[in-house]
Amino acid sequence: MNRGLAVGLHLKPGLPDENFVAEAIGNLAAYLLQAERGESLGWQVLRVQGSGTHHFRLIVRHPTRVLDIGIAHALARHLDSLSDMTLDELRHRFRAAVEKGLQPVRLRHVRESVDFWTDDFWNWLG
Repeated sequence: MNRGLAVGLHLKPGLPDENFVAEAIGNLAAYLLQAERGESLGWQVLRVQGSGTHHFRLIVRHPTRVLDIGIAHALARHLDSLSDMTLDELRHRFRAAVEKGLQPVRLRHVRESVDFWTDDFWNWLG
């Protein structure tokens, strides 16, 4: 499987049930993209734990080939449309998609490796 496209999912701080929100938005966006393109896609929704903080990431892949350039724009469009929903609207939309055939992937928890090497050269240019 090819590396695919990685997109950060930036949620509002203090959002209730943020794990569900990230999982639902990631699954729905990938599912909608798959339906729009009429081809099978694979995806993962990740909660990336860093040193004291975390963020979410959506990874979308095609099982047999490298994704084309237009996929990032199409995925961004779906993510933008989903980001305006309330939690209740998102829950309803997620349930409806599951009833229509979405097989959601579970949120994966991963740790981000810490980069202890820093180069002050880039700070000096700043």
